[in-house]
Amino acid sequence: YQYSMLILTFFCYMTYHLSRKPFSVVKSELHQNCTKLPFNSTFWPGDKPSGNHSKNGTWCDFPPFDKSNYKGLFGDLDSAFLLTYAIGMFFSGMIAERVSLRYFLSIGMILCGIFTSMFGLGYFGGIHSLAFYLVSQVLNGLTQTSGWPGVVTCVGNWFGKQRRGLIMGIWNSHTSFGNILGSVIASIFVGYSWGLSFIVPGIIIATMGVICFLLMVDRNNLNVDITTLYCPTHGVAPHILVQTYTVIFSTFMSDPDDMNLVNHDSSQIKYQSLPKSEVGTIKPIGFIGALRIPGVIEFSLCLLFAKLVSYTFLFWLPFYLKSTSSLNATMAGLMSTLFDIGGIFGGITAGLLSDHSGACATTCSLMLLVGAGMMYLFNTYASVSTTVSITLLIITGAFVNGPYALITTAVSADLGTHEVLKGNAKALSTVTAIIDGTGSIGAAIGPYLTGVISKTGWKSVFYMLIAANFSAMIVRLLTLYCRVVCLNIQSENSGGLKAV
Repeated sequence: YQYSMLILTFFCYMTYHLSRKPFSVVKSELHQNCTKLPFNSTFWPGDKPSGNHSKNGTWCDFPPFDKSNYKGLFGDLDSAFLLTYAIGMFFSGMIAERVSLRYFLSIGMILCGIFTSMFGLGYFGGIHSLAFYLVSQVLNGLTQTSGWPGVVTCVGNWFGKQRRGLIMGIWNSHTSFGNILGSVIASIFVGYSWGLSFIVPGIIIATMGVICFLLMVDRNNLNVDITTLYCPTHGVAPHILVQTYTVIFSTFMSDPDDMNLVNHDSSQIKYQSLPKSEVGTIKPIGFIGALRIPGVIEFSLCLLFAKLVSYTFLFWLPFYLKSTSSLNATMAGLMSTLFDIGGIFGGITAGLLSDHSGACATTCSLMLLVGAGMMYLFNTYASVSTTVSITLLIITGAFVNGPYALITTAVSADLGTHEVLKGNAKALSTVTAIIDGTGSIGAAIGPYLTGVISKTGWKSVFYMLIAANFSAMIVRLLTLYCRVVCLNIQSENSGGLKAV
């Protein structure tokens, strides 16, 4: 089950990100320069363009985004999603530690599908109330919190620390693949029926939720001796496979805490009930207890700034490309996928460097530094030519998403299984949720500030993003300095440097 669960969780979280991407692509279609369009080339169900359309630069815009404050409204919708996501994340991690991951992820994905589609239904229903779209964003943001703690805990349960950086670096490319597919799907429909840009991804993630319900196996629910399933001499016996899947099905239908599968001989698999006195002896760690784990607070603050940058690109890059070039909404959405392609290589590279050096923090700091420089180069020279723009977009994506990917995967998994926990495995979801929840606060701030700052020019936005990368490095250095000071004080009180 080790690699099948790795693949399953990959596709699960890929669809989470796939369903987050449409709004960034659709933004440029909700408000555009309508004087460049022939009359009635675009229409919204239930609406008719004004009679004086030739002098009306907003006749093709979708109310309520046809006003001059449309960027602020886009920022409000981004913040509604991301703030709810950030707040809900702190609770979802603790919930994931206490319930079946199979049910937790499946229900969450189905609800995400419903609320993602809800935004698109506003197009077909001719709904122009800002409150409707705010509510859909809030509900979607809340249910999206089921994804990250669930999939990281499942992968963390099945894989140990050996090659964790590489494995999770490759596995974490689901984020970029989801962004790419989400951009492509949204771009296909955005030009003539943007409501489908939300409904189709909604159907995909809901369908994946059903698949997750049918196939997911949490390691804590199943403890099988693998040697029973495969013999080097005789291979896998068909009757053993039948019995195996029968036991797995019965495990799904039973209380996982009451079941323990045991290998009695080479021809069959039996199970026996555990005494109730041995069930539930390990308690999930609390919120305060998770904060006391060394490294949780500092990496949480570091991710706050790193995720601010990553999600600003996630939510605003297609709009930026359309605003600063001659690309239409479809081509801008497709062009933005290059940033995520770079993110795939960045995540894998960060994992490899972390494994070989054993220094996650140093790897993050170096990539943050280079990422700041690449954002400056992209803003300054991307307009030189298409080739330069593509090259800079890919490289910038690698160095922006590399640190973000490393912290949210390998670092979170390491801290969730830290030696101070003394083998308590019921901390991974809580630690992951705290780190990603703190990062999501930055993810909410970044797109909102972009909506405000972009009124003064895109150069100001990039200066903000560069400052965020430097802030992430400074937070890391300050917390490291504080830790060294505390160790020195502790050393002096305990009788010398030897204690350190």
